[in-house]
Amino acid sequence: MPVPKKTADALNAFSRGENHRTHQILGNHQEKRRGKQGVVFRTWAPNAEKVSVVGDFNDWDEEKNPCVLLEDTGVWETFLTGVEPYDIYKYSVTGKSGQTVLKSDPFALHFETPPANASKVLDLHPFPWTDSRWMEQRRTKNHYHSPINIYEMHLGSWRRYPDGNHFDYIKLARELAAYLKEMGYTHVELMPITEYPYDGSWGYQVTGYFAPTSRYGTPSQFKEFVNILHRAGIGVLMDWVPAHFPKDAHGLYEYDGGPCYEYADPKKSEHSGWGTRVFDFGKPEVRSFLISSALFWIEEYHIDGLRLDAVASMLYLDYDRQQSGWTPNIYGGRENLEAVEFLQIFNQSILTLHSDVMIMAEESTAWPLVTKPPHVGGLGFNFKWNMGWMNDMLHYTSLDPIYRAFNHDKLTFSMFYAFSENFVLPISHDEVVHGKCSLIEKMPGDYETKFAGAKTFLGYMMSHPGKKLLFMGCEFAQFIEWDYQKELDWLLLDYESHRQFQHYVRTLNRFYLKYPCLWQVEDSWEGFQWVVSDDSSQSVVVFRRIDEEENELVVVCNFSPVAHSNYRFGVKAARSYTRVLCSDDVEFGGSGTCPQTKYLCEKVPMHGYQRSISIELPPLSALWFKPVALQKRKPIPTLEVTSSRASQKKASSQGKDSKATSGGEAGG
Repeated sequence: MPVPKKTADALNAFSRGENHRTHQILGNHQEKRRGKQGVVFRTWAPNAEKVSVVGDFNDWDEEKNPCVLLEDTGVWETFLTGVEPYDIYKYSVTGKSGQTVLKSDPFALHFETPPANASKVLDLHPFPWTDSRWMEQRRTKNHYHSPINIYEMHLGSWRRYPDGNHFDYIKLARELAAYLKEMGYTHVELMPITEYPYDGSWGYQVTGYFAPTSRYGTPSQFKEFVNILHRAGIGVLMDWVPAHFPKDAHGLYEYDGGPCYEYADPKKSEHSGWGTRVFDFGKPEVRSFLISSALFWIEEYHIDGLRLDAVASMLYLDYDRQQSGWTPNIYGGRENLEAVEFLQIFNQSILTLHSDVMIMAEESTAWPLVTKPPHVGGLGFNFKWNMGWMNDMLHYTSLDPIYRAFNHDKLTFSMFYAFSENFVLPISHDEVVHGKCSLIEKMPGDYETKFAGAKTFLGYMMSHPGKKLLFMGCEFAQFIEWDYQKELDWLLLDYESHRQFQHYVRTLNRFYLKYPCLWQVEDSWEGFQWVVSDDSSQSVVVFRRIDEEENELVVVCNFSPVAHSNYRFGVKAARSYTRVLCSDDVEFGGSGTCPQTKYLCEKVPMHGYQRSISIELPPLSALWFKPVALQKRKPIPTLEVTSSRASQKKASSQGKDSKATSGGEAGG
């Protein structure tokens, strides 16, 4: 069939892997032909013998509306009149085996509410966005030197109506925006909201890569969700799943009767542990499909960033496979070179067009240069989840304190590689399910000890280099594991200890936002300095966080349930330090054993510093200290007064030179 040049060019670019807005040509679109208004349907099924469109509008009759193959593109097309918005449809696809299967549209913008799975006819119309202020601020923001504090959540189990029904996108947005603003979060990260058939997958087995799930409303309502959050000053990130897809008959699985979106090689095509198929990252059309999906969410829905799920499963040919179940690459290695190239192209394509968004990798191995640019051999992500820090810290804090002295390296090892990548420190949904226990329940000891331990853990996390992510429910110490089938245990806030814990997290979040030294310099030792790293016997660490103006906070964390009297550590030049926050304060449910707030520096050398301070260190606690600025001495009055600007300038210059060349700490 002859194809108009514009359409042919777009389809040829798709076939080369270079059309990154493929959703504008494939799927369903309103169109006028020969004076008649209708809908054109296009789908990619290169190995199909026959394709037709079926729906309520033709009584699901496979013979009424056949598609024609557009030359050598592998794309099938038909044009129908009398089709209305929100009409449901599928493609009837007959493969070379002669078997016919009904498939939903991979490029559909809207679907039936699961468990139904038909696609819906829908063209997206211009949306009246009112988030211009947010978008303008985003364009000028440097994410690496800004505070990023992420609240990860599952939309269906955050809050629900008393009868157990979901909130819709609008109600979720209104309540969520107010809550996150109050709690001091900068971003929300949504577990996948791309359409998916099975609730128990939490969204990680996607069938609709261009459609927000209809569980909570329509595409326009999801746009309003983002709009409301942006107007409240909250960024919206979303999980996005390029690694694999489910084997549901209506989805991408063997779409044209055989391997289409997935690898044909059985040693590469499947993740048996997950029961899913693997995208063929070397196929140009698949690359167009995936990059188009990512750009679609960023451009059409104003999404501020994507977290790519299961990146490690993409990178390694032997991931979750027996020795006989994979074939080495051309160099004899286990790296999936096609996936590496795809990720480099993906990140470069997205960030060249939208340098103000964030692309994050859930990469659980030591793959090098994940957040370095492709031209130096990197994968090109902005950030990487620091799974090493997460695993070490959860292991350490779950130990009975008596054993922590012998595992002190778990507390400090992360600083050996902290600046090798741009990291996010995650405590995600994966850590509070499947028998792993909730965050508060991981802490050893009795009821009160658990709360103290969790507060210390979060204090250390918020002070450690790296952006932050905390899963919903952890902020008020939910005891039971997360259950996607019901809302969080908000009733716990009827109990004082949980209210105090939530108050602590709120205070800690706002504290993090207030002090640039906790987030401004996270790529070098210029922003971090150990004071005490080796006090394993007492399970104490002390370190400095420093901003670009060399302002500092001194952080002290005691992971022992034992108080330490007269605990002394070295400090930089100052006359005194003020304690600005303590996890053990009474208002947070602590013992209040550290009432003193101001500490005079003493000329007692310690830890390489000329001065030190001594504190009463409460058990299981995190404390933060700020130096009190030296007050300038009042000038001694003299009989001689000059008004010469030159003299004033000279005096000022001499003062600056003296300060700059002093070489050591201030005296006094």
